[in-house]
Order: sequence, then C-alpha cells, then structure tokens
Amino acid sequence: MTVSAERESAPSQPLHQRIRSEIEGNILSGRWPPGYHLPSEEELTQDFACSRMTMNKVLSALAAAGLIERRRRAGTFVSQPRVHSAVLKIPDMRAEIERRGERYSYELLTKRRRVATAEDRSRLGGSDRVSILMLRCRHLSNGRPFAFEDRVLNLNEVPDALNQNFSTLPPSTWLVGHVPWSEAEHRITAHSADDTVAAILDIKIGDACLVIERRTWFNGAPITAVRTTHPGHLYDLIARFTPTS
Repeated sequence: MTVSAERESAPSQPLHQRIRSEIEGNILSGRWPPGYHLPSEEELTQDFACSRMTMNKVLSALAAAGLIERRRRAGTFVSQPRVHSAVLKIPDMRAEIERRGERYSYELLTKRRRVATAEDRSRLGGSDRVSILMLRCRHLSNGRPFAFEDRVLNLNEVPDALNQNFSTLPPSTWLVGHVPWSEAEHRITAHSADDTVAAILDIKIGDACLVIERRTWFNGAPITAVRTTHPGHLYDLIARFTPTS
C-alpha cells in the first residue's frame, strides 16, 4: 500500500522523524481525514522500509500528540477533532501592547548565529545538531520595559530568518506573519529577577517576574523556542472559557 503520492527525501532528519513528518502531513492536509483507518503497523513498516521498533515509536508519538488513536484489535485511526479551549494563543507583542492603547517600541539586544548547544536542543525539543539563530530583545510599553525575549530559531527549518533585519522588526511579529506551525507548547512559571534580567527590565534584583516559555513545531520539526520574561506587576494571564463535554 502506498502511504502518500509523493515522498521527499530529507536525509538531514532521523528516519523516525521523516516518517512522522510524512504521516502528519497526510493527516494535517486532510488526505487522511478524521476516522481514517491507517494501514496496519506491519504494512507501514514495509512501506517505509523501517523496523517495527521505529514504526512503533512513530505511532506512539503521534498518539501522544492526539493525532491518531490506537484501538486494541481494531487498529489505528486518525483522531476525531476535539474541542479545545486555548489558554494562550501565539502572541504578537506589538499588537498586544497597542491593543491596550499604549505606545509600543522594541530593541534588539543580541543577534548571533551558532551551532545548537545541548541546552538549545533541549529548549527546541529536538535532538538534531542544527544551526540556530539566537535573538535577545526588549519590548517596551510607553517607554517602560514590558518584556525580555530570549529566543532560538531553528535555521534548518526557517532559513529565511537570516535575511530578516530584526533590529527593526520583532521576531514574534515576523514569525506570526510568515512561519506556519502545527503544534505549540506553553509553560508558565514565576521567577525572581537575577542581575541580568533586573538590568534589562529596569527592576530590582529579586523582584517577581512572570516567565512564559513557548516552543513550536511544524510537522514534527522544531521551529522556535522563546522565553519571555515580564515584570510581575505589569502582566497577568486571563483565560475565559465554557465547560465542554
């Protein structure tokens, strides 16, 4: 059985990642609609010329992401759409500040290309040794520091980022308008400002800060990871939702 009409080779990716990207593409494009009965694990193993262990790893990851359901004895199916209530959306800092009726400004503090370190790969949620663009920025509202943005971009997936002049264009604004994503993860924590963060945000060392960490993927490939730190007294999170069955 042919799994897709066209398969592009991506030798830079591990085999399990290439297989996952192709199956995700079939699902997200609608080629495999909700309820579609996937070929058996044995058929998929033969089609992709991989081991049963590799295919099981791929299917387990897709099930964990909510894209497929593995039913004992019945087989594997594309998941039905679920009702989600998004606590956080992918934000555009400029739009958020201007929506509050305040004046937005922005400063690029650091821009550096490098080979991803172990910490970078951990932040991105990928294991490949890739080239990244490291960006550190400060966002201001009415001239006061509003957020410190510490971001890494996977240049293997977003090579156009090298051609962008982030000295005037915030990376969040460019990404929202130009780079697609299929999966995102948020983590919210509270931290006390260290000397670096305190100096950038013009607050005292030890002051409370709200930290929002986000990473995004497209078809299983990591795109970006960003850590945004806000002075605790300037930012809060509100989610309004209704009960769902």
